[in-house]
Amino acid sequence: MDQLSHLHQTHSAIVKRLKRADGHLRGVIEMIEAGRPCLDVAQQLHAVEKAIAQAKKTLIQDHLDHCLEEVVGPLTRDRRRSIDEFKEIAKYL
Repeated sequence: MDQLSHLHQTHSAIVKRLKRADGHLRGVIEMIEAGRPCLDVAQQLHAVEKAIAQAKKTLIQDHLDHCLEEVVGPLTRDRRRSIDEFKEIAKYL
């Protein structure tokens, strides 16, 4: 597959989320440089971390839902169950 075929519907939302996290991270740097309280900095870092983790989770789920389906193609019910279970357990990553 070429790179263009890897664009999925969720990618624009992922980019938007990451840009927001980038802005928050820059704000955290400014907070540290300004000597803001550690609790405030830690709370903002936690928010950045969660935003990035959610972007990663969305990207992985999107990949499993689309790219994996293209690779495996049509499957018997038993084999389909294995793929579905894999996709379900991957949500806990």
